[in-house]
Parts: sequence; C-alpha cells; structure tokens
Amino acid sequence: MWIRILGSAAGGSSPQWNCACPQCRAVRSGSRPSVARSQSSIAVSADREQWFLLNASPDIQSQIESFPALHPDDGTVIRFQSVLLTDAELDHTIGLLLMREGLGLEVHATESVHETLTTGTGILRTLEAYCPVTWRPVVHGTEVALGEKLFYSAFDVPTEKRMRFPGAASSGRVVGYRITDSTSRRSLVYLPCVQQLSPEILEQLADCSVLLIDGTCWRDDEMPSLGLANKTSREMGHVPIDGPGGSLELLSPLPIDRKIYIHINNTNPILLDDSPERQHLDRQGMEVGVDGLELEI
Repeated sequence: MWIRILGSAAGGSSPQWNCACPQCRAVRSGSRPSVARSQSSIAVSADREQWFLLNASPDIQSQIESFPALHPDDGTVIRFQSVLLTDAELDHTIGLLLMREGLGLEVHATESVHETLTTGTGILRTLEAYCPVTWRPVVHGTEVALGEKLFYSAFDVPTEKRMRFPGAASSGRVVGYRITDSTSRRSLVYLPCVQQLSPEILEQLADCSVLLIDGTCWRDDEMPSLGLANKTSREMGHVPIDGPGGSLELLSPLPIDRKIYIHINNTNPILLDDSPERQHLDRQGMEVGVDGLELEI
C-alpha cells in the first residue's frame, strides 16, 4: 500500500493568512527552517493507479496538481472517485465542492457527518447540483472494500466539541480509519482529529504499521497563551502533544513502525525544524508530517 500526505496542516494551513506567530513568520521570511504546509488530507493506493482520498481539504486542487499520480490520463481516466471523510469540519470537506466538474463522486461518511453536510453546511446538497454524488454510509467496525486489494474499517472517536450546526447525531461525528492491504495484512491508521486517547482508542491503534495522528497543538493552552483564541486544544477537539495524558506520553511507547503527526496547527512549535519541541519528538521516535511525504507499507 502506498500513502501520500497531500496536506499536513490543520485548518488555515501554515502559514495562516491572518497570523504572525513565530511559525508563520518563519515560513514567510525563511528566518528559521520551516516549510509551508497545506490543509490535512491523504491519498492511499494498492497499485499507484487507483487512489482513494481521505478528507478533501480546501487546498485539494493544488494538492492534486503537486502529485502526478493523481493527474487524469489523457483527460479520460480520473485516478480517484472516492473520498472517505473523518468528520464534517470545513477544512476536511470544502474540497468536495472543488470536485464538482467530475462525472460523479462517491463519499464515504457516517450518518451524522452526512446529515451535517446535507442540512447543516449544505456542502453535499450544493455538490449534488453539479454532479452525481453517491453516499456510502460508514458503519463502525464494518469492513468495506476499496478496490480489489484494500479494505477499511472505521471506529468512533468520541468528542465533546461544541456543534456549530444543529441536527447531527452525537455519535459518529468523528471517526478514525484503519486501512488494510488484503495481501500483506499491514495497516495504516488515519486519525487527524481525536480529543482524548482513551484505552478504547489506543486499542484501535494496535498492530498498525503506520499511524498518522492528530498533532494540532503542542500545549493544551497554546492558543489562549498566544492570545489567538479562548479555547484550549482539548476544547477544540484535539488532544495536545505535550503534558500529562498528551499524545506523546501515550504513543511514544507503542511498537508502531512509523508514528507521524499530521493536522498540525500553524501555532505549533514542532513546525520549526530547530525548535526544542521538534528535537524532543525526534528523540522519542515521533515524526512530523510534511506535504508530499510518501510511505510504502
């Protein structure tokens, strides 16, 4: 199985247009080692011919153009028709509207996410006015084929994050995906949004070969301490990396071949290659995702 990180940043990218934090300034000026990152999404394939997207960020057009394996073949063969959604957040779904020129799109989403995208944000209802959309309901624990050689199962990721749009069910608002190669039986777990790494969630990570995990904030109070927001990382639905109960403490001991942070907020110091926080991750065997990183498992 091949994996391509199309985008490794949280909503707003890095740098973010309205931010002058140290990380954003470093990317713009080149004063410290840090590279620009687009909003979180990945692509997976069993043969590098047929691809499946996980989330569709607002940067999807430039992400596709930067990856020739996703380019159409003489204008007749589209390399992907399916998108698997982890949630209904704008930074994971606005890209669906940018696929309206296609002949059709298959969207895998839970009932809760589908309801939000239909009656809340209206993204799917708008998309359906331009091209056929097939909804594939995502049911926790059910194995679903992706082409001939891959299959996925989704697991619930409980969240207490405030709902911006009414009507969505409390369960199934956020899911993680385990994608498995049916030949090698090796798996990827994609978990860009998780509020708490409970024992139940940690159990879902067991025996995977690659983990792409929520790295939004380094500290729980990161945003308030910078005067950029009133909410903590956990209140925004994201477990912080550092501190008691943080993802670094819980994930660094796990025997997973590669553990890579993605969905990284522009305020997170791990985006600076020379930061003490980044060096601490290196010593703990944790990686920091970057756009264009390709993995084979």
